[in-house]
Amino acid sequence: AKAFEGNPARMIILAAMLGGLSPFCSCEVIPFIAALLAVGAPLGAVMAFWLSSPLMDPAMFLITSGTLGFEFAIAKTMAAVGLGILGGFGTQLLSNSPVFADPLREKPKVGGCCGVKAPFSATPVWKFWQVAERREIFLTTGLENAVFLLKWLTLAYVIEALMLAYVPAEMIASILGGAGLGPILLGALVGAPAYLNGYAAVPLVDALIAQGMTQGAGMAFVIAGGVSSIPAAIAVWALVKPRVFAAYLGYAILGAMLAGMAWQAFAG
Repeated sequence: AKAFEGNPARMIILAAMLGGLSPFCSCEVIPFIAALLAVGAPLGAVMAFWLSSPLMDPAMFLITSGTLGFEFAIAKTMAAVGLGILGGFGTQLLSNSPVFADPLREKPKVGGCCGVKAPFSATPVWKFWQVAERREIFLTTGLENAVFLLKWLTLAYVIEALMLAYVPAEMIASILGGAGLGPILLGALVGAPAYLNGYAAVPLVDALIAQGMTQGAGMAFVIAGGVSSIPAAIAVWALVKPRVFAAYLGYAILGAMLAGMAWQAFAG
C-alpha cells in the first residue's frame, strides 16, 4: 500500500520494482489491481505495477536462471522494472489525455471500498472476523472475486490451451531466425499472441534459441508475451476500457523491442 502513496514519480518507481520483484502472477494480482483502481490510486503507478508484475517473480527467476542463464534472468528482471517505469511515466504524462480519462469499465467495484475517495485513507482492521458486518463484506467480496476470476480465466486458459496445441514451435523458430533488428521486432510482435505462460515459455525460448532464434528476439518474445499473455491481457481487458487496454499492449510491444535490442547488444 505504501508504494501507492505520496509523490507520483516515487510511486511509479516503487510500483515497478514491487511488481518486478514480488511473487505475484497475472492471476493473483487481478483483485489487488481492481481494488486499487476502484479506490482511486493513480493510473500511472497501477500501470507500472501491472506491466512489471507478470514478468518476473522469485520462482520465475530461478527457472529462467537455470534454463537460460543467470545473466538472462538478471536482464529480464531489469527489463521488467524498466517496462513498468516506462509505462508508468508514459501514463502519468498522458494522464489528462482522452486515452486515460475515466479508465475503468462500467462494472461493480471489486472490494469493500464503496465511498472511499482517497486510496488507503482508513486504518485496516485485520481481525475482520470479529465484526459481523466485516465478515459479510469479506464473504461477499471473496465470492465476487472468485466468480470474476473463474469467468475470465476459464476463457483465458481455454484459448491458451488451443494455442499450445495448434501453434507449433517450429513455425515460430522459422519466423524468428536470422540476424539484425528484424528478428527482435518480430519476436515482440509474435510473442504477444504466441506466448503460453511464464513457466512454459522458458523451455520454449531455450529450444527456439537452440534452433537459431537470436538472443534479442528471445528477450523480446518473453517480455512482450509475458505482459500480453492471455491471462494477463484478459484481466486488463476486463477491468479497463479498450483505449487503456490498447495503451497497455503498446507499452508491452515498445518495451519488448527496447529490451530485445539492449540484450542483443550485450549478449551479441
